[in-house]
Amino acid sequence: MMVCICNALKERDVREAARGGAACPTSAYRSLGCRARCGQCISFAREIIAAERATA
Repeated sequence: MMVCICNALKERDVREAARGGAACPTSAYRSLGCRARCGQCISFAREIIAAERATA
C-alpha cells in the first residue's frame, strides 16, 4: 500500500525504516533519502511506525 505518493513510499519502506530505528515519520523519511512534502501521509506513517515499535 502506498503511504506517501509524493515520494512513492510504500508501507513496507516505512516499516523497514521503523525496524531500522526510525522513531517518527521525519526520521523514517530521512533514512529513506527523502522528506515529507505535502504532509498528508504523516499520520499514516506515524501509525505504521507505532505499530512496528509495539511489536519490536
